Amino acid sequence: MKKTYVTSMPDHIGAFLKASRCFSALGINITRVSYNKAVDSHTLFIDAEGTPDQLSKADTELAAIGYLHNGKRDSGIVLIEFCLKDEPGSVTNVLELIHSFNFNISYISSQENGSDYQFFKMGLYVEDPDSITGFLAEAEKLCRVRIIDYNSSEKVYDNSIFYNTYVNALHKMMGLPEKVRDELLVHVNLAMQTLDEQGLSPYRTFDSISRFAELLSKAKGDGFSCRITEHTISENTHITVIEPPCGSNTAIINSNGEYLFIDCGYACYRDEMSKLIHDIVPDLDKTKKRILITHADVDHCGLLEDFDEIYASAASAECLGLEYEGSDGFREKNPLHRPYINICKALTSYVPVSPEKITIPWEKKELSKPLTQIGFFDFGELSFEVYEGLGGHLPGEIVLIDYKHRIAFTGDIYINLKGMTAQQAEYNRYAPILMTGVDTDTKLCKAEREDILNRLGAGSWRIFGAHGGIVDYSVGKQ
Repeated sequence: MKKTYVTSMPDHIGAFLKASRCFSALGINITRVSYNKAVDSHTLFIDAEGTPDQLSKADTELAAIGYLHNGKRDSGIVLIEFCLKDEPGSVTNVLELIHSFNFNISYISSQENGSDYQFFKMGLYVEDPDSITGFLAEAEKLCRVRIIDYNSSEKVYDNSIFYNTYVNALHKMMGLPEKVRDELLVHVNLAMQTLDEQGLSPYRTFDSISRFAELLSKAKGDGFSCRITEHTISENTHITVIEPPCGSNTAIINSNGEYLFIDCGYACYRDEMSKLIHDIVPDLDKTKKRILITHADVDHCGLLEDFDEIYASAASAECLGLEYEGSDGFREKNPLHRPYINICKALTSYVPVSPEKITIPWEKKELSKPLTQIGFFDFGELSFEVYEGLGGHLPGEIVLIDYKHRIAFTGDIYINLKGMTAQQAEYNRYAPILMTGVDTDTKLCKAEREDILNRLGAGSWRIFGAHGGIVDYSVGKQ
């Protein structure tokens, strides 16, 4: 059994040694440690592996020596400026008042300025926000005081509770349930450590995660400005493509009065997508809701639970099954992708779908080429040849090609980078940063992309990728 401990350790010699002795005495193996004093001078992350009984004892012993987080969510830094007379002993009274309230000083700065007063800036670590009101009332009896907005100040005045403050902000921004907070704390740290080992700045990582969360949050509600396009395939077959600001496209095929969805975006946009889809398909609740997924990435599978039947390749079904069991999916098995995917799942409220809903229309085949035909898929007037890729983007990926109507659904193997809206383009900047690349194998994905184009026959084609608008593609006669 594995467990991640988020520990608050005193900043002195032998602190980690003390925790290590605790684990060693209990026969627990430490599998990962992350500590960066430049980021957070007290928080240490420890991944440990042992039996449930061993880990339970470690919980008790670490709590007894005060190494575990106390669970308080409202602690933080209050930055205060004290206007003190420039005379001996003036700061002593303030320090004694701080001591009486049991506040820790995380930052202090002062300099004489040629006047009769000095301005002392102090960062106070406050565990109980209610206590600051009483403190300020007493402080104002000694001198003039001013609270400085810590979050908007240009300098980083303290780093001793960085993770706590940082994750609280993400948690609040996305309106997440409390149980997600601690998971997010661990995933953010793992992303920092993974990218730090790749030579990337920790602060660039934190900035990218914050910006990613901000974009997700801004796209909710009235900010869910999708580009919606209609495509006539024949008299009885039409395709509607919904392109959200964040996440994958959703294509809705209407053929002979029946509907099939291809991919479905993020779970955090359930309400927004439901309204849109019901406008497009007014009688949706009276029909069987069927969806086909091009691959098992979180931004393509967030709303699967809302469908009655899910079509997926054998490998994609395996991936979804692993997630449902609580195991690592294919992305998480890649150490470079794991932190981002877990952050993405936490921020977007992803819930794995039950395997009972999944239908695998094609037999699992041995794959030896960039794209291997694994079967066919008919829906209404459309008849697709189905190809599975070797996993350049993600194992289990499929491509659907209808040669009669000259349309292709290519998932993330082939997307329209140049045809994205400004919001889509900004969103798509961050996954490559946080994953060090969105593809499992870049060269292989390129080969798969070329194979798609080589398989298209002569004529004018419409390529429906999973991000960006459709591509009109012409193949000359040979």
